[in-house]
Amino acid sequence: MTISAARAELTGKRVLLRPLQEADFESWHEVRTRCREWLLPWEPRPAGLPYPSDDRSSFLARCSMRERERQLGTGYGYGIFVAGRFAGEINLSSIQRGPFQNAYLGYWIDKEQAGHGYVPESCVILFHHAFERLGLHRIQISIIPRNRPSRRVVEKLELRGEGIALRYLEINGRWEDHVRYAITSEEWQERRAELTREWLAD
Repeated sequence: MTISAARAELTGKRVLLRPLQEADFESWHEVRTRCREWLLPWEPRPAGLPYPSDDRSSFLARCSMRERERQLGTGYGYGIFVAGRFAGEINLSSIQRGPFQNAYLGYWIDKEQAGHGYVPESCVILFHHAFERLGLHRIQISIIPRNRPSRRVVEKLELRGEGIALRYLEINGRWEDHVRYAITSEEWQERRAELTREWLAD
């Protein structure tokens, strides 16, 4: 894996992770529109709120928010690019320092790109960045139990399950249970060579 600090890019074997910018709007909008029914059932949204806007101004506001989080060290958001084509997003969010040193990891992928291992590869890239460069101790991933595509990602990575959090997040107006997975820096040190060899090595 390589990193370009100047542009905050993280490069794996097949994917490039980088912050989204204004020039990405058209490709982002096309994927979000085409995959709307694939994505919305799993995304947090309180009851009564409209679906999130996908116009250019809202996209730019999201990019600005992600950049602000990056500057504050509270979150790191990336677009997933495969062969130069936008394919999804992956984020480290709600980073807490002090005695916790924790972040939450979330992701989504273009339906046409699902099943090729791009998200597990992106996760390993972020594990490396989070534990080796950001000094985090723990990363958590929470998934609705019936969301099989997302659970397949953590199964491929053989992440440790921590049980079910009941009524954990409001999804499309319904409080949904989530299966929780985690990896700590100690586990990363034990598995770094294995995960790197499987997902990042040429």
